[in-house]
Amino acid sequence: MQNKHQEHPEDTILTGDLSVLDWFTAGGHLSVKIDGAPAIVWGIDPATGTFFVGTKAVFNKKKIRIAHSHEEIDQHYEGEVASILHACFDYLPRTDSIIQGDFIGFGGSTEYCPNTLTYKFGEVVTQEIIIAPHTFYTAENDLRDAVAYPMEFIITDTFYVKFIKPNAYILYGQESFADVKEVCDFARQMATTATFVSDKEAAKIKQQINACIRAGEEINPEDFDCDANLLRLWALVKSIKDDCLYLCRNDGPAAYLYGNRIDAEGYVLVNEFGMFKLINREVFSNANFNSGRFQTAA
Repeated sequence: MQNKHQEHPEDTILTGDLSVLDWFTAGGHLSVKIDGAPAIVWGIDPATGTFFVGTKAVFNKKKIRIAHSHEEIDQHYEGEVASILHACFDYLPRTDSIIQGDFIGFGGSTEYCPNTLTYKFGEVVTQEIIIAPHTFYTAENDLRDAVAYPMEFIITDTFYVKFIKPNAYILYGQESFADVKEVCDFARQMATTATFVSDKEAAKIKQQINACIRAGEEINPEDFDCDANLLRLWALVKSIKDDCLYLCRNDGPAAYLYGNRIDAEGYVLVNEFGMFKLINREVFSNANFNSGRFQTAA
């Protein structure tokens, strides 16, 4: 299936699934979250054997929007998204793979703000377009059955396309966040005092959490319609995530939020226990909630 919305680690424990506590300390593939938009998917359509471009709408079950030509781009898309896809159709290298990445901008500058963050390069980008690839897919017959995998390989720049895929790493040469194991063990003990909820109830709690983050309000366990100990466990898991995030670094272009230099929007860690994102929600989730460019472009 397509690369769906990635969960925050702390949100996954609300239903009693504690596997994220193993995810924290297991080694895996760490990558940088690049704040580009819109999402671009391109490659060979297994249904036709021809090159295509599109947004994540190429994976739609019903209103499928796969563009195999400039004419089909105009049929399925409009406005700035269409203009971006026309350029992508012209300049992206033809490949046997199916790849997803985020659009950063058109060449000719040193500074880009595709969504919420601003990226600054050391020299003028001479290529026509800039893409941050992060996912590849396999599909035998149809894009609706595509299976997503994190991209662990590098795509080489071409004359027309600059690909941004920074190297992400953990400080001090660590291969995992093993230092948080003791706190994870404590979280397991704390979980025995919490009353977990159903998927439906968890969705409501996450909505309330996001509303607090959007408004910049403190998350008080006593304000939620559930066991307060569950929110205290949520807060502990969030603190574990924040400790892990503090250790992450990358060698990508300089990133800025509201004019202030930052490390990155966040990171994604993939291992045998799942794929989750490491983000400072009070800063970046709040900024994204209150920005929203291209949020409905797909």
